[in-house]
Amino acid sequence: MKKIRKIYQIIQVKLTIMLLMMFCPGQECLATGRAMDDLSGWQFSSQRKEIAPDFFIDKENRYKDLSTLALKGNGKSYVNGHWFRIINVNPGTYCDFSTHYLTEKVEEENRCVLARIIWLDKESNQTGMAEYPALTGIVNPDGWREIRQVYKVPGEAVQARIELIYRWDEDGTVRFGGTEMNKAENPLSRIVRLATIHHRPANNRSSEENLEEFKDLIVQAASGKADIVCLPEAITLAGTPHDYISASEPVPGPTTRFLGELAKEHRMYIVAGILEREDEVVYNTAILMDRNGDLAGKYRKLSLPREEIEGGVTPGDRLPVFDTDFGRIGIMICWDVTFPETARALAVKGAEIIFLPIWGGNLVLTRARAIENQVYLVSSTYDMKSAIFDLEGEILEEATDKKPVIVAEVDLNRQKLWPWLGDFKNRIPREMPPRKAVSLDK
Repeated sequence: MKKIRKIYQIIQVKLTIMLLMMFCPGQECLATGRAMDDLSGWQFSSQRKEIAPDFFIDKENRYKDLSTLALKGNGKSYVNGHWFRIINVNPGTYCDFSTHYLTEKVEEENRCVLARIIWLDKESNQTGMAEYPALTGIVNPDGWREIRQVYKVPGEAVQARIELIYRWDEDGTVRFGGTEMNKAENPLSRIVRLATIHHRPANNRSSEENLEEFKDLIVQAASGKADIVCLPEAITLAGTPHDYISASEPVPGPTTRFLGELAKEHRMYIVAGILEREDEVVYNTAILMDRNGDLAGKYRKLSLPREEIEGGVTPGDRLPVFDTDFGRIGIMICWDVTFPETARALAVKGAEIIFLPIWGGNLVLTRARAIENQVYLVSSTYDMKSAIFDLEGEILEEATDKKPVIVAEVDLNRQKLWPWLGDFKNRIPREMPPRKAVSLDK
């Protein structure tokens, strides 16, 4: 009889635990769709007490009139610790995680301030990959920055451990506020149709003849419903008697007008490499025409090979990114691909696709730029592969002499999970070496 009573008690305990997990009193459930405003539900943790930052609930520095969760370096360059909270989630559903943070004296926010989500199964063991929600770039008027991402809850997960982390900065302080984990709909795909052209003009007498040849290929890309098409480097120079200087022109100028008319007619973006003249200076430039036929921006090649330097070309000194109606893009030109800094800077600035007008270059380095920054890369070239590369550096589609125009469809909202690494894209800025350690300054 005692044995039966004991078994009954065990069953009662297990049922109680199950009910607690279902209704989670004292914790915010995903089903409530409310912010985790009850700060008493948060706990602090660190890998080791020796490296723990100071932690406290800050009632003075508030987010939307609510107290915040603070972490402080307290003179230790090696600090590493986090606030955490465990909430219930529903496997297979979508959730929208967000939090906001405000820093003081933090040198490298990308490395030192982050959130992490660890999915837990019924036995409280990790299931699936740890997630590192993205910095959105959104900053409210009071300076609070947003971390946010929508996730599909893994099939085995019944809970999520939310971590708000501060590390590796001795002088700084971070405050977190407005942390939420709400139900979300299946996020819509963000489809963009990318096109590239593989064509080398030959034996033409003028830049205008080159443009006429590229016109027919642009029309082919438009017929494939491309949102944006990439042309090679120096399209007004290749195959003509011109040199860098004689092929140069102002921007805006004849080529922007020519390509702008095509962009407007076919409602597409066009990226193309030309030679730009501004007063006495000549640049190797890539232009971006928008769907209305307007000049949306330009990029002047930063890294010049000695041939261009000796030919009288001057390097640019800025690295812009461009917002389109499908996402943020960046542009590199030819020799830029040899150096990792340019592509990395574009990715840090939020570029999701990098366009590469290029005369000819190293295919391995081109693939590496896509992989190491987790961006799509579109090359258009005379002497290398004109192709669309995915986040693994693999060629989705390649344009050739026999097939000079190709179009490939990609989903910019599709999360890429790598074996062992998980969401490599969001881990990269968090796990990069510190700037002061890799500075090129002596």
